Amino acid sequence: MNKTKRWGASGFTLIELMIVVAIIGILAAIAIPKFASLMRKSGEGASKGNLGALRSALSIYYGDMEGQYPQLMTALTVNGKYLSTLPVAKAPNYHPDSSVPSYNTGANDGGGWNYDNTAADANLGTVLVNCTHTDTKGTLWTSY
Repeated sequence: MNKTKRWGASGFTLIELMIVVAIIGILAAIAIPKFASLMRKSGEGASKGNLGALRSALSIYYGDMEGQYPQLMTALTVNGKYLSTLPVAKAPNYHPDSSVPSYNTGANDGGGWNYDNTAADANLGTVLVNCTHTDTKGTLWTSY
């Protein structure tokens, strides 16, 4: 009984394969939560950018209409002059993505946008993310 390795026979042992699988499992366990966190942060960044775009469109509308804000936010999309469509408000982990505005309600945690169109209100023309939760940095969405 001669138990020598034959020439040309090669391969990995079972223990080597188990070690590689364990290392890949450990790396995946670290990477997946980081990826989820990055996805949430990207959604928050998109929402902040969309809020800036809405506010810019409102400012341009205000200038074009000589000091009057639109009654409805959908007026910004007429003929695509200010916006082609209302951008989406993303509040990851709290609300589904939505571009539907609510009016004069204050932040009621309904998702989407909140637009103040009350003529007698000092906050006329203010648009906020309609979410009372915090982002990943602990800042309330309504403070942006």
